[in-house]
Amino acid sequence: MNARQYGDTGPNGAKYRQTNFQPTDADNPYASKDTEMSQRLGRDYLDGHRVIDRPLTVQFCANDENALLAAAKYAQNYCDAIDLNLGCPQQIARKGKYGAYLQEDWPRISRMIKKLYEELNVPVTAKIRVLESKERTLQYAKMVLDAGASILTVHARTREQNGHDTGLADWSFIRYLRDNLPLETVIFANGNILEHDDIKKCLQETGADAVMIAEGSLTDPSIFMGLPPPGEEGREYWRGIDGKRGHRIDAALRRYIDVIWKYVLNQPPPSRPGLYIPSDGPNLKTEGREVADFNGEFLRDLKLGRHDPNLRAMKAHFFEVLRTFNKVHPDVQNRLHTIRSGDMCAFEEVLTMVEAEVSKGLEEYENLAKDGLWEEATRMAYVPCSSTSPAVKRCVKPWWCCQPYVRPSPDEARQKGATRASKKQKVEVLEKMGEQETAANSMATDG
Repeated sequence: MNARQYGDTGPNGAKYRQTNFQPTDADNPYASKDTEMSQRLGRDYLDGHRVIDRPLTVQFCANDENALLAAAKYAQNYCDAIDLNLGCPQQIARKGKYGAYLQEDWPRISRMIKKLYEELNVPVTAKIRVLESKERTLQYAKMVLDAGASILTVHARTREQNGHDTGLADWSFIRYLRDNLPLETVIFANGNILEHDDIKKCLQETGADAVMIAEGSLTDPSIFMGLPPPGEEGREYWRGIDGKRGHRIDAALRRYIDVIWKYVLNQPPPSRPGLYIPSDGPNLKTEGREVADFNGEFLRDLKLGRHDPNLRAMKAHFFEVLRTFNKVHPDVQNRLHTIRSGDMCAFEEVLTMVEAEVSKGLEEYENLAKDGLWEEATRMAYVPCSSTSPAVKRCVKPWWCCQPYVRPSPDEARQKGATRASKKQKVEVLEKMGEQETAANSMATDG
């Protein structure tokens, strides 16, 4: 969150806090004091709830120590730590001079961290990006830690690696920090976490104490879940005859929307039939069950979607989770485009559409596979992938499974016309061509 806006003592600051961080019942317009849920949760609401949302770190972007302290004091009683974002590479951060665009201003960074370290009741942490060399990154990390940071999160990409130029993170930078910082230093690794198995791999290669997952969890929320043993998949996990596997996308969306009903709206989730699996037979296949008006008047009267951050985020989250699915089923994407924030009945309708398509897909795949028609089964189950990247190819799953979105490599993006080489990149290419030409001329002369 933006520290300057969050710490504002005027009405704008109060509105910003209420629409971005909701730790108590005072921030909950839907709390019913007579409900079992409200009694069980007590005075805590969602953010920083002692039962369902701890440990919690609240992250701020800032460029002024006093504004950062003011914001942190509002949040410190509802979290376990305050984090300073020194990793954001976006243009809005460049314009506001915060995030990764502070990494040349070490005195300012030191002042901000030290201010929080001296005056807060909770620890201070920081997230950084790596610099141009491992040695310089080590100096940077030492400065952040010496200022008072208790945990250092390291995104193993440079500031320039963003958007179409993201590319792969270099875990060797984190390993270098682990080997050269005091043993008691707590390091979190960030970058290249595409699937659940990557977590263990990252910890082994970097020596980090934990892993931070950001963008990957939006498109694939199942990244936090391990794989069930064969034969214990249940209805939420799919394992194909060919060994392919993944958490089902309709199951993920069910869990998501039930959390909204239960914890945000203090309403019991609607009763739904079990998710379809091919062994149920065609008579139990989901064809698009009728959607009841789940207390629709209650929802419309409160105009929920206009102000609540949990409900405002639902549409964007659905689009992220359904990124691959929507390429096969544009009708679901079109329906999702029309939904207004807070229209829970419409989200339930989208859920039933997804369930119906997954049911059809599972049945068709099963029938084709049993008949040995593997080429046809593969064609209907997978979205064509033109990338040559091994990282992309290993993450591809059938469209009914949760899966990460992996950006194309910088070279692939430029080939597709999605981005252009920067002046610096063009100069590097010309210099390399010049070196190659010089070497070729030298060989010809020697010959």
